[in-house]
Amino acid sequence: MKVSLLIATYNWPEALNLCLKSVEGQCVPPFEVVIADDGSGEPTRRLIEEFTHRLPCPVKHIWHEDDGFRLTVIRNKAIAACEGDYIVQIDGDVILHRNFIRDHAAFAERGAFVVGSRAMINEHLAARMLRSGNPKVAWYTPGVKHWLNALYVPALMSSYKHRRDDHIRGCNMAFWRGDLVAVNGYNEAMTGWGHEDAELVARLRNHGCAQHTLKFAGFVFHIHHPYSSRESEPVNRAIWLAARDGKSIRCEKGLDQYL
Repeated sequence: MKVSLLIATYNWPEALNLCLKSVEGQCVPPFEVVIADDGSGEPTRRLIEEFTHRLPCPVKHIWHEDDGFRLTVIRNKAIAACEGDYIVQIDGDVILHRNFIRDHAAFAERGAFVVGSRAMINEHLAARMLRSGNPKVAWYTPGVKHWLNALYVPALMSSYKHRRDDHIRGCNMAFWRGDLVAVNGYNEAMTGWGHEDAELVARLRNHGCAQHTLKFAGFVFHIHHPYSSRESEPVNRAIWLAARDGKSIRCEKGLDQYL
């Protein structure tokens, strides 16, 4: 199984630096890293170029011009560029546990997608880590919140497998690429912040995919940042609920444009 690690980012190279360092420290590297860049500037480009020479796997930088919050669009473009048959999706403001890729690969199961867990790095710890460039963090580090989500007990990682978690977090998910193609990826009718991951999950469920929850392994630490604008949330919420309640499987404008 070839695992593509898809990382979404936008104009925060300091956080992406910590994220990519945690990728560099993986005990089992991914098959490739595909960075979905929603219009970042030159500092992000230079950072990614540096890591193309440091990571033990190919790195693809998928970029488009900055035209507002278009996460659904850039993720679809990045999914189209993935050559792995299994896609682990994170955001560029998270730090991976060193066994993150290995755990996701071990947990993968045909006919299912995965929602992983995250611990939170508070504002003060985040500022210190961003200044130092040191990605080292653990559940017991002062400043880590929701630390129970960062307990590493892989023998228990199947214990929550069938407990459905409705708090969908796009910063730690995994899918078979074929399932994403079947539902046409992310719905590009959704722009701005809010519910694009939940809408995708609704269509995957309608397609017959099971949702598995991964805990005690394969987790991330999310770096504190201010909230994005919630202006688009009501519209995006309505699109998500329509897909869920209408049993939609494919969105009209999605991944197939780039395949």
